[in-house]
Amino acid sequence: MTTNSESGAVTPALQSRLPQVGTTIFSVMSALAAQHQAVNLGQGFPDFHCDPALLAQVQQAMAQGHNQYAPMPGIAPLRLALSRKIEQLHQHAYHADTELTITAGATQAIFTALLALLHPGDEVIVLDPCYDSYVPNIELAGGIAVRVPLRAGTFRPDFARIAAALTPRTRALIINSPHNPSATVWTREDMLTLQELLAPTEVLLISDEVYEHMVFDQAEHHSAARFPGLAARAFIVTSFGKTFHVTGWKIGCVAAPAALSAEFRKVHQFNVFSVNTPMQYALAHYLADPAPYLQLPAFYQRKRDLFRAGLQGSRLRLLPSEGSYFQCVDISAVSDLGENDFCQWLTREIGVAAIPLSAFYGDGFDQRVVRFCFAKQDATLHNALERLKKL
Repeated sequence: MTTNSESGAVTPALQSRLPQVGTTIFSVMSALAAQHQAVNLGQGFPDFHCDPALLAQVQQAMAQGHNQYAPMPGIAPLRLALSRKIEQLHQHAYHADTELTITAGATQAIFTALLALLHPGDEVIVLDPCYDSYVPNIELAGGIAVRVPLRAGTFRPDFARIAAALTPRTRALIINSPHNPSATVWTREDMLTLQELLAPTEVLLISDEVYEHMVFDQAEHHSAARFPGLAARAFIVTSFGKTFHVTGWKIGCVAAPAALSAEFRKVHQFNVFSVNTPMQYALAHYLADPAPYLQLPAFYQRKRDLFRAGLQGSRLRLLPSEGSYFQCVDISAVSDLGENDFCQWLTREIGVAAIPLSAFYGDGFDQRVVRFCFAKQDATLHNALERLKKL
């Protein structure tokens, strides 16, 4: 118990549900960047505006009175627009009424899926390095996270190790492509191998596809929706915030078979119920034109290429960036520091913030690789590159 120094009242002790969790690395590095007036290429969000036409749609929806609770699964026009979009892109028809649910962002979608499917002691396989919400979400839902590393150096899936991790207690597997933090993209062959691996099991799949429209060099995003054996067992999570440069809106979607969606919605109705109404109407109208998301690969590939070209003269070794809006670099030729210490030094002394890849591993595996985000204005990237030339 603790005592309030002013009132003398006693606050009861609380046993933490997440005793090992502190402030996220993203908050730490962003605060350090602000303290040292560094260019923040750490946290993954754009520093440029979205399409004014999308904002105009929000204003119009508000003016038309769409300001009360939306239906629990999301407004029908948005779910119908998404159904058409997914069928056009991936040749899989999701029923707008029963198989698509609008969520308060992708993180809420993943957490809700885990709450819906896990019972105490169930295991969920995550592939390290992985986004930092996965494991706390699993633990809060009463499950046990089983970490399986991607292949060091290439970040490709190691199917032999995934197969070895499957047990009778395995309830689900979480995959993420395009991948944060490594910027790798699963191939069609990868997805077929996964489909074959899971076919004889009852394991469910959570496919985090928030960077679905950021795949470069003429490659394709192979959604789990394209593979019948995966689609039949998958919660597919996508994000309007990532696609349309509005991460602060926190609006996403889950596509899943009707039986899985029904269980998902049982939880969704009690931890969120409904999602921002005028923005749903705006997005429904905006999706009528596919150009904004079809042009997104070229938009971000140009930024990727600009950033990579600017780093060619440094001693940072560029790793492939196949998708997402991240670029990883090997720091071995620049410093003997570990990743975390290097990122702090880079922020203080060079004036550019990055994220250590070790933050995405359960055991803090340090392979001398850090991650930059290039979802920034060209001026921001040029400013960062000018500073990084010191390396």
